Amino acid sequence: MYRPILTTKLYIPPPRRNAVRRPRLLEQLNRGLHRKLTLISAPAGFGKTTLLSEWVAVCEYPVAWLSLDEEHNDPTRFLVYLVSALQRLTLSKVEGEAPLGERILSSLNSPQLPPINAILTTLINEITAVSENFILVLDDYHLIKSAPVDQALEFLVNHLPPSSIHLVIATRKDPPLLLARLRARDQLTELRASDLRFTPIETAEFLNRVMALNLSADDMTALETRTEGWIAALHLAAISLQGHRDTSHFIQSFSGSHYFILDYLVEEILEKQPERIQNFLLFTSILDQLCGSLCDAVVPQSSISGQAILDSLERTNLLLIPLDDKRQWYRYHHLFKDVLQARLAKLQPGNVVELHLRACAWYEQNNLRLNAIHHALAARQFERAADLIEWEWSANIGSYYQNATWTKWVQTLPDKLVRTRPTLSIGLAWELLFSGQLQAAESRLKDASRLLAANNRDSLEVSLSSQDESIVQSPQELLDLAWAFYSQALGDHAGTIKYARKTLSLLTETNHYIAGLASSLLGLAYWRNGDLETAAQYMTDAIARLRTTGHILFAISGSYTLASIKIAQGRLFDAANIYTEALRFATAQGEPVGTTDLHLGLSKLYHEQGNEEAAVEQLQKCLALGKQAALPEWPYGLYLVQAQLKTEQGELDDALTLLDKAEQIYQKSPVPNVCSVAALKTRVWLRQDRLAEALSWLRGQGLSVENELSYLQEFEYITFARVLIAQYRHDQTDETLQTAISLLKQLYSMAETGGRLGSMIEIVVLQALINEAQENIPCALQFLERALTLAETEGYLRIFVNEGQPMARLLYGALSHKINPNYVQRVLAAFPPNALGPKKSFTTQSQATTLLEPLSKREIEVLHLIAEGQTNQEIAANLCLSVNTVKVHTRNIYGKLDAHHRADAVAKARVFGILSST
Repeated sequence: MYRPILTTKLYIPPPRRNAVRRPRLLEQLNRGLHRKLTLISAPAGFGKTTLLSEWVAVCEYPVAWLSLDEEHNDPTRFLVYLVSALQRLTLSKVEGEAPLGERILSSLNSPQLPPINAILTTLINEITAVSENFILVLDDYHLIKSAPVDQALEFLVNHLPPSSIHLVIATRKDPPLLLARLRARDQLTELRASDLRFTPIETAEFLNRVMALNLSADDMTALETRTEGWIAALHLAAISLQGHRDTSHFIQSFSGSHYFILDYLVEEILEKQPERIQNFLLFTSILDQLCGSLCDAVVPQSSISGQAILDSLERTNLLLIPLDDKRQWYRYHHLFKDVLQARLAKLQPGNVVELHLRACAWYEQNNLRLNAIHHALAARQFERAADLIEWEWSANIGSYYQNATWTKWVQTLPDKLVRTRPTLSIGLAWELLFSGQLQAAESRLKDASRLLAANNRDSLEVSLSSQDESIVQSPQELLDLAWAFYSQALGDHAGTIKYARKTLSLLTETNHYIAGLASSLLGLAYWRNGDLETAAQYMTDAIARLRTTGHILFAISGSYTLASIKIAQGRLFDAANIYTEALRFATAQGEPVGTTDLHLGLSKLYHEQGNEEAAVEQLQKCLALGKQAALPEWPYGLYLVQAQLKTEQGELDDALTLLDKAEQIYQKSPVPNVCSVAALKTRVWLRQDRLAEALSWLRGQGLSVENELSYLQEFEYITFARVLIAQYRHDQTDETLQTAISLLKQLYSMAETGGRLGSMIEIVVLQALINEAQENIPCALQFLERALTLAETEGYLRIFVNEGQPMARLLYGALSHKINPNYVQRVLAAFPPNALGPKKSFTTQSQATTLLEPLSKREIEVLHLIAEGQTNQEIAANLCLSVNTVKVHTRNIYGKLDAHHRADAVAKARVFGILSST
């Protein structure tokens, strides 16, 4: 006879009060009801039973529940409890048939027990006869270690009709079922630890609503990250937090060594494992990631292979997390790892160093130097670590752009050791240079120079005798290049050129990466000196070399730099081709860092040429990619572009705000800053008629026509000329006028010598405007014609449009004199309406239909003579009038034509048909 059952094993656990609602998981369980089996498999403390009790409470189907324990390893006891659980259901039965499972219990109570499969067949037939669907839950199945019970379960799963019963198994390890076949047949729903972890929202609800801790968002995020959403750990942490005043400090220090976590994991997991598994867990806890052969190297005496143990640990859900789909690499849960390491340090401290050395050797043999370095440092084997760190840097020169990890490794070594190794000193100097720590970098460069001078160069080609010859670099070349970079950062252009040229002289033809960097530094140095043609040649060479070596970031940033040089040369179409080709290259590489900047540069260029549709499209692409594909300087450049657009739209206060933001984030970089924010702000002030602020900037800069001009200050000096022109318009002093004329003449000569067409055009435009300001229109038009000739071939538009109404008036004058009419009309078409005054038409009209008050006969006579370029005195003599009378007629003409000076009046008279256009 079978013993009485413990009916509490058949009770359905009630849902917890104040439990965190998990609708996403409930919906997943509901969606799986049409399948045979739902498997909820996860380590202890992931809320399996809690989730099921919540689901059962709202499920529309009847539920039978069996909480398993060690007693159920007896097949008879298992079947008795299973049938008893089913009998608690209130189901519709076929009339005349015995209650579900009654015959089975009778047979189990007989002296001669029938074959288990026969009993199960009877049970399945009875279940099939039931007209209602129901659910059977087997909780804690990991406690079953009986092959007959496993076989009984497999028989049930294979033959249960899914139309009648849905089986749910909750367990800490997978049951020995053919799960792969069930998946393939879409008969299995699975919830794993990754599904059961609390999400950030669930974590917040648990900690602050359920546990009433009132933690900050940062503290909750930190705790969720530390526990990886493991519910038991969160619960234990919450208990520990109750009564703690400094919750943030507790959370930051929370680990597996905390006694609540330690006790739980040791008692619930570690101590329940066989001794060989405990040792395996302790020894491999030093590893961040685990695979079979690595575990074999760290635990060499094990009689079972590391892969077999890992497979077993995964099946038993022993807080082992797979890291790939092939189940080759794993890691321990962070808190479990903390516990294991704490136990290892306590129970076997003498083995820790040897374990790290074994791991280091395995990683080194498998060419995984980063991990080998970690374990060498952990074992405090500094000489071996130094060899590996040197090897890693030499093998990856150019891949460590601002690499904090490599720098941290070196700084972990004894400083005395570092200062005896040239490669480490040079490598550390490079990393310090990239991070902007110039003084510290200089110290390391001096160390390296001293070491190289004291030793034979041949003996320093490589620090490791085993290093691959293909990655060898001469320390002298790397040192010279570092000195060139250091000189460039200090603004020492002569030093940059000296060391970069020396580097190139030492290199072989195939050493493209180092040569590419040296060429790029030379390109930047010559750019800073204003020798743009030489700068472009070196930068072109650098891009080609860096692409050859696969250094995408440097190649793309080099293309952006080259395009900027071409723009400074006034070669807009060359720059557009460089941007476009670089974008094709970047797109083929998956839009890496620098792609955003290329779109921004192309947008600026198209805008200058008046191709607004393309400019907007490129700016939208730039903003869509954003920081993730941008160089560090991109936000600064974006603010400048947005400020320029606001300026052109007349939203000058907004433009100044954007320039302030740009100024706040500006950081000095290898690329010369040829357009300072302060000068840009001064130009906006001039548009606002804030001459006092502009003059204040001028005094603060100490600019003077007596100073020696330099390319790096060219933009500031052109701004200086703009301030002088504005000042002349305000006070009409001859001294200001002559100073402006002299300055512009010097600037043009310097720009022409340097081949900087963009600057030349702007300077000639200003020369035209200063003559317009003194009403010397013939001279103004001569300069304008020169500017148009320089600008037309490259398609410049905004350089004229941004000068506003004074330039519009001059352009109308140029049109009336048939100066490049097609180009002038295209430029005028780009002006906003408010910069042109009344809408212009270039067809002849009767003045009576276009003027509110027609010109008198005498005024027309005066206007014709003005158009001929006669002075007031000459007009007075020709018409037998006084000079004052001529001035009166002139004022009347201006008023009726809405003109501001002679050229404006003549241009408008031609438009209105008062004067012939011939």
